[in-house]
Amino acid sequence: MSNEHVGSERDRDRARERERATMVGLPYDFLVNPLGAVRSTFDQAISSGSNPASFDGKDWGALDPFRHFLFDQDGLSKVPILNASSVKWVQPNCLVRFKGMIQDMLGNEFYVGAYKDGSTWKTTKFTDSSQCPTGISPDMRIWERRLLYCVPVPGQNSWTESSRLGEINQSAEGTSENKQKRCRLDENSVDPMDLLASSDELQSSSCAKKMKDEQLSPGLQSPNISSVAVSSLSTVNNAERNFLPCLVKMYDTVESELKLNDVFEFIGVITLGTEQKVDKDDDDEFSNGLCEDLSVQFPPDRVPCLHCVVHRKLAVHDFQTFHVLEPTTHLIREIRTTLLNHLTIVLGNDGVAAHFLLLHLLSKVHARVDSLAVGKLSLNLTGFNNESMSIFGNQLRLTVKCLLPFTEYIPLTVEYLNTASLAPKKDFEINRLVPGVLQLAEGSHLMIDETQLEIGTLNSLGVENARLLKTLMESQKVEYDFKYYKMDMTTDVQLLILSEGKSNILPADLVVPFQPSSVGSSAITDMNALEAWRWYLSNLRSLPHSIESEMQQVVENDLVAAKQADRSLGSQDLSRLLTIGRLMSASYGETSLSLEHWQMVKELERLRRERLT
Repeated sequence: MSNEHVGSERDRDRARERERATMVGLPYDFLVNPLGAVRSTFDQAISSGSNPASFDGKDWGALDPFRHFLFDQDGLSKVPILNASSVKWVQPNCLVRFKGMIQDMLGNEFYVGAYKDGSTWKTTKFTDSSQCPTGISPDMRIWERRLLYCVPVPGQNSWTESSRLGEINQSAEGTSENKQKRCRLDENSVDPMDLLASSDELQSSSCAKKMKDEQLSPGLQSPNISSVAVSSLSTVNNAERNFLPCLVKMYDTVESELKLNDVFEFIGVITLGTEQKVDKDDDDEFSNGLCEDLSVQFPPDRVPCLHCVVHRKLAVHDFQTFHVLEPTTHLIREIRTTLLNHLTIVLGNDGVAAHFLLLHLLSKVHARVDSLAVGKLSLNLTGFNNESMSIFGNQLRLTVKCLLPFTEYIPLTVEYLNTASLAPKKDFEINRLVPGVLQLAEGSHLMIDETQLEIGTLNSLGVENARLLKTLMESQKVEYDFKYYKMDMTTDVQLLILSEGKSNILPADLVVPFQPSSVGSSAITDMNALEAWRWYLSNLRSLPHSIESEMQQVVENDLVAAKQADRSLGSQDLSRLLTIGRLMSASYGETSLSLEHWQMVKELERLRRERLT
């Protein structure tokens, strides 16, 4: 089928959706009365001769008006976001959207989806309320919906929820010095969506000065960045802020579309505690019997219920506050230069470590071959002690939190290993999956501080937790405990280990001795640059990659020569070099490995190995 034919079919489908939306949507306010549109489309389907028995698991046309309103008429931006703050004022039965990770899949629920009131068919789809007669009759239609327990994405940083610097201006450490450095942004500040429209704008910013020498050297020059402390841009994680889970009920969804730990935006009708309590007083024994356990495990006044109308899967780049309209090669190189500059400052003017850190932050699993997770690049920075951790370790932690949407931190000690619940476990008494620390969304970053790990004895749980961390690092898998059996779940988590010597517990892909030469200001002065860095890291990590035949021969020859020069090199070492080559190309916004970038990879590896001797 030609592209022109597919396009015309899509246009005709879109036109039909608009026509339905015009017929149905005008009498209703989708924001405050979404159920009105649902019932109207149901009535139209029945009046056209459709049989309610055919609606189970199928859409009778109720979703088209919502899609038209949300995406064609830009209604999505008007739908309130459901979180711990908004739940206090949001009204029942209105349209809301909830962004979260699927932490548990609770199975299916049967409900009375349609019933006859006299001679008139009515529906209760997308709601918990039911005015249908008591008992079961031939004039009832029992339908099915899936139940998901969703939570805010673990480690989600609050800058993803707001584009205004003033709203993310929180000090994680709370020191007087950091408080003095807090940034204040005028309400009339520039909309971040207007930033970085061209490379000229970035060039004129104070953070966009070109490095005089971008060679692989620890003596890189740094621009003067001094007004906004990184710590003042840091955010609090889920454990430190109000936490609002949500029970999401899914309709007409293919089972394969939803997976554990996937992140979605759910848009649907919210029902709150007051309305559900009324339902429990009804005489509908059938409905109450189905929902009794749920109401006990998920108190409606603490866990709102969202009946999903439209859903869409989210990736890391969907949590950005703005987008670069025309990402030219020149602009990407400018962003790379300023970001690498800043990482060098954060790491005490250690340019080699900054280069490897940049590549690490761009890494992701892009393929799996047998037990290998191709594309991962875990990093172990060694040479940290208590003093350097208090300076460079904290700066690095706060910087990563500013740059990436989802970040977690583990201060690894013997006590932590002996007591922490890292692996999710199934509790069959309540039929729930109890989450663990390592149940993370794809694209999360996990920093592990091993500097406080002292000599001690691991108990059985400690040994198990150490094994879980090692498995995560080596194969990007987390073992879920279902009591009677265990199951490996694939994941994609960037791992960064800070330690004094090479970690014996966590064998990283790269070990880089950290060699700072100065302590510089890790402050950020330009919101343009900060937003650009975030966009850069979230979008370039997903670029496709290839190696042309000529370059492939060059790479093969170099790898053979490296193996002959050092017999200790194994297949994992050679594979790592290829991964670094891919990431080096991506860091410049390129999809094919060039000779120049391959030479940079070899030089980086040479400098790293020099430090190991």
